[in-house]
Amino acid sequence: MSTPDVPRSRPGSDILRTAIRRNVGAMVWGTVLMGLYQAGETAFPIALGQIVQHTLRERSAGSLALAVAALAVIITTVSLSWRFGMRILQKANTTEAHRWRVRVAACGLQPVARRTGLKSGEVLTIATEDADQTADIVEVVPILISSMISLLIAAVALGMASLRLGLLVMVGTVAILSVLSVMSRRIGSSTKEQQARVARAGAKVADLITGLRPLHGFGGNHAAFRSYRKVSTEAKEQSVTVARVNGVYAGTALGLNAILAVSVTLTAGWLAFDGQIDIGQLVMAVGLAQFIMEPLKQFSDMPKYVMMARASAERMALVLSAPPVAAPGSEDASPGGDLEIDCVRYGSLQGLKFRVPVGEFTAIAAYQPRAAAELASILAVQVPPDDYEGVVRVGGRQLSGLTVDSVREHILVNPYDGEIFAGTLRSNIDPSGTSRTLSEAVEASMLTDVVALHREGLDYEVRDRGSNLSGGQRQRLSLARALAADTDVLVLRDPTTAVDAVTEQLIARNIAELRRGRTTVVITSSPALLDAADRVLVVDDGVVTAEGTHRKLLATDPAYSLAVTR
Repeated sequence: MSTPDVPRSRPGSDILRTAIRRNVGAMVWGTVLMGLYQAGETAFPIALGQIVQHTLRERSAGSLALAVAALAVIITTVSLSWRFGMRILQKANTTEAHRWRVRVAACGLQPVARRTGLKSGEVLTIATEDADQTADIVEVVPILISSMISLLIAAVALGMASLRLGLLVMVGTVAILSVLSVMSRRIGSSTKEQQARVARAGAKVADLITGLRPLHGFGGNHAAFRSYRKVSTEAKEQSVTVARVNGVYAGTALGLNAILAVSVTLTAGWLAFDGQIDIGQLVMAVGLAQFIMEPLKQFSDMPKYVMMARASAERMALVLSAPPVAAPGSEDASPGGDLEIDCVRYGSLQGLKFRVPVGEFTAIAAYQPRAAAELASILAVQVPPDDYEGVVRVGGRQLSGLTVDSVREHILVNPYDGEIFAGTLRSNIDPSGTSRTLSEAVEASMLTDVVALHREGLDYEVRDRGSNLSGGQRQRLSLARALAADTDVLVLRDPTTAVDAVTEQLIARNIAELRRGRTTVVITSSPALLDAADRVLVVDDGVVTAEGTHRKLLATDPAYSLAVTR
C-alpha cells in the first residue's frame, strides 16, 4: 500500500447536490403533487369568494349546487395530493438517509483506515443524526417550491382583484425571506457546533464503556463520570443555545407572517369600504390572508432546514472526504510467505531489522512498550508508508505495494485489546462462517471451558463488548478468532496478559502446535510464549540487540533474564 494522493475535498454542498440528483424523479412527482395540494388550498378561498359573489347575483340553487361540487373536487384534490405527495417524499427521504448511513458506515469499516480525526462515537453520530438531517433536503426542496407556487397563485389572484393587494403579498414575502435568511445562518453555525459537541459526548460514552472494568478496578469511575458530565454539559448548553436561536427564528417568522396577513386583511377591508373591490373579492382576500399563513410558515422555515441539512452534510464530508491512511497497491503476496522488517525507523524504532522465515515461530521481547505498539501498528497498516523509513515485506513483496485483499489474506495482526461483538461465541470466532479450523482454534486458545460452561456451547450469547465474559475469557475469545483465520502470517501482541500462568503455558504450547509450518510472530514478555518460540528477538532502544532461544538468552543475558522473569 502506498501513500495516497489527497483527493479533492467533497464539501457539504456536493453531498446535497448528490442527494438531490439521485432523487430527482421522486422530487419532481412530489413537487407536482404538493403543488396540487397548495394550489387546491389556495383555490379554496378563491372559489369561496366566487361562490359568494355569484350567489348574491343570481340566487340560483343550481349554481349553488355546482359551486358546492366544485368545492368537493378541490377538497378531494387537496386530500389525495397531500397523501400521495408526502408518501413519495418521505419514502425518498428515508431511502436517502439509509444510503448515507451505509456510505458513512462503509468508510468506517473499510480495511484501510481514514484520516478523519474523529472518534468512533463521533462517526456513529454522523452516520445516524447527520445522515437523517442531510436527507431532509429531498423533502425540503419540493415543499419549498410548492409553497412558492401557492404564494404566487395567491399574489396573482389578489392582484387581479387589486394590484395593491398582489404587490403587498409579493413584497411582504420577499422582505420576510430576506430577514429570515440572515437569521438561518446563525442556526446553521449553531447546529453544526451542537452536533459536534453531541458527537464528542457520544465518543466519550463509548470510551468509558470500553474501559468500564479497568475504571472500576482502580476506582477511577467517579473521575470518569465527572469528565463525561463536563462534556455532556457542554453539549446541553449548546443544545439550549440552538433551541433559543430556533425559538427566536420561529417567533420572528410567525410574527412577520401575521403582520403580512393582517396587512392584507386590513388593506382588503379598506378597499372594499372604498368600493374598489366587491364583496366576493373581499371574502377571497380575507380567506387568502388566513390561508397564506401556512405556506408562509413553510416557506420561511425552509432556509432553517436547508442550513441544518448543509451543516450535517459538511460533517458527513469529514468522513467521506477523508483520505485513506494508505492507498492499496496492485501486487499479490506469495502464499506461505515470510516476514521481513528492513531498517524501519519510526518513533522509537531506530533502524529495526529482522526476518522471520516461512513456518518459523518467532517471539519479540521489546523492552519498551512503545516500540511494541509501533511495530504492531506498522504491520497492521495503521501507519502510512511515508511516515516511516525502511521497508516491510510479506512473501517477498513490499507491504505498501500489496492489494487490500492480499494483505488481509496473507497477514493478520491481532491487537491485544481485540474488540468483542454482540452475538454468539461462534459468530465472534468465525464471523464469516467459513473457517476450517474453528474447533482447533477453540482448543488452542483454551476457550473450551467457556464453551463447556454453557448448554448452548458455541451458540452462547455474548453481550456487547463481551460484558458477560471475564477479561481472560474475552482475551481467549479474541485469540481464538485470530487462530481461526488461519493466515499465512500471524502477528499476536500480548495475547495472554489476562490469563493465569497454567493456562498461559497450555496456550503457548497449543499456538506452537497449531501454527506449525505457518509464520507466526508474538510480541510479548510472557516467559511461556517466549519459551515456546523457535527463536526470540530482543528489541531494545528500537533495534534488535540479541537473539536466540528463550533458555539460551536466560543463561547468557542478565538484562533479558531480569526483563522477562516473573
